[in-house]
Amino acid sequence: MKTLRKTTTLPQRGDGDPRARINSEFDPPPTAITLSSPMATPGVEQELEVDMATSENLPWVCIVWDDPVNLMSYVTYVFQTVLGYDKKRAMELMMQVHTEGKAAVSSGEKDKVEADVKKLHTHGLWATMQQAG
Repeated sequence: MKTLRKTTTLPQRGDGDPRARINSEFDPPPTAITLSSPMATPGVEQELEVDMATSENLPWVCIVWDDPVNLMSYVTYVFQTVLGYDKKRAMELMMQVHTEGKAAVSSGEKDKVEADVKKLHTHGLWATMQQAG
């Protein structure tokens, strides 16, 4: 790194004012300027820690779809008896299926969600599963 120091002489005023000359005693401290660009250094390995949600870490979701066959009261009953929801939550999920066309009714490990889908199929509901994300 190089340090540059420069003493500057300003032109004298017409009356010969000595303040026109900048003395080295009053110069500002030297400023060091380092110019560099990022360069790859061969032979140096850098370890990066990256948190990524891999597909195997994401939970699975059981989705119940609206159908033209089952009554709303029956869907509520199935959510209570098969999935174990209380009446209020079962009705909320049933209304979501009815108004939005689908609702996620359970989530978790693939095996658990697969079992929920099979139970719902057994009771006549249209259900699928997919990985969250």
